[in-house]
Amino acid sequence: MQIMAKGAALLTARLHREGRIDGVLVLGGTMGTDLALDVCAALPLGVPKYIVSTVSFSPLIPPDRLAADVQMILWAGGLFGLNSICKASLSQAAGAVLGAARAVERPKRDRPLIGMTSFGKTVLRYMVTLKPELERRGFEVAVFHATGMGGRAFESLVAEGAFAAVLDFAPQEVGNHLMGSSISAGADRMTNAGASGTPQIVSIGCYDLVDFVGWQDTPARLRGQDVHAHNRLLSSVLMTADQRREMARAICEKLSRAKGPTALLLPMHGGNEWDRAGGPLSDPEGLQAFVDEIRAHCPDNVTLVELEAHINDPAFAQAALDLFDGWVDTGLLQGVV
Repeated sequence: MQIMAKGAALLTARLHREGRIDGVLVLGGTMGTDLALDVCAALPLGVPKYIVSTVSFSPLIPPDRLAADVQMILWAGGLFGLNSICKASLSQAAGAVLGAARAVERPKRDRPLIGMTSFGKTVLRYMVTLKPELERRGFEVAVFHATGMGGRAFESLVAEGAFAAVLDFAPQEVGNHLMGSSISAGADRMTNAGASGTPQIVSIGCYDLVDFVGWQDTPARLRGQDVHAHNRLLSSVLMTADQRREMARAICEKLSRAKGPTALLLPMHGGNEWDRAGGPLSDPEGLQAFVDEIRAHCPDNVTLVELEAHINDPAFAQAALDLFDGWVDTGLLQGVV
């Protein structure tokens, strides 16, 4: 079945490249679903993908097997012949794929696309300034919510070469994966821009927090640490100083492999709205431990820019724009006029 899945994924990707298919619809139990997940993962973001499965939304399916835009519906009561229950599921699936293939607005790609990672405005705010400023400069900007699936979509598009540059300012998914959280964007988070030579400016948004599923137990290595319950779905653990050092080393190691222009903006006063001086998650010693480790391990291929600012200060957004504009002026952003 794994050999079949690999072959089916390769064939599907080729058919799409040749313009012979506009979407995919797969029906199966655990066997067919296992194959279907590889097939869907082989197709770019935006291609309609629908899986009719006996294990839709089941814990049997790990998050890292899911394409970022896949849709699923339960194949209920469909064994050994058709009936009104399974006909309802099949008709919904057929209609969903057909409707999506007919209605989808294909990316125009008439402007260079910038990929950015962030969260909502309660915790990070640089995108509120940067998005309109970059659009005013003639770029299109896509901001990805870095809570696992958003990071997967971001990395998938980076690997495809979709972005002229990336502003990867919310690397929390790196820490999630490192600390054993299931809210992960995978082991390749923060590596595909470097591997493809895509110019990247990175920073430390929410570097100090590890998200985990709020209705599940705290990951084993994080038990006993301070927990912030964001809502019923999501909780966050505040990293210790040693864990922040580990996070800093992981970021530096990933960036050391970059083949293209790479800069790390390091705001010295904090990386999320809650860790400001006097804030509920303020930890000056933890922040200093992280900064010291970044300084000690930042690789030679990375331009380290230390800022006497918080990540949510206007000075941070301005520094990012100044660096970006400099890259445009010197031609480091290929294909950008």
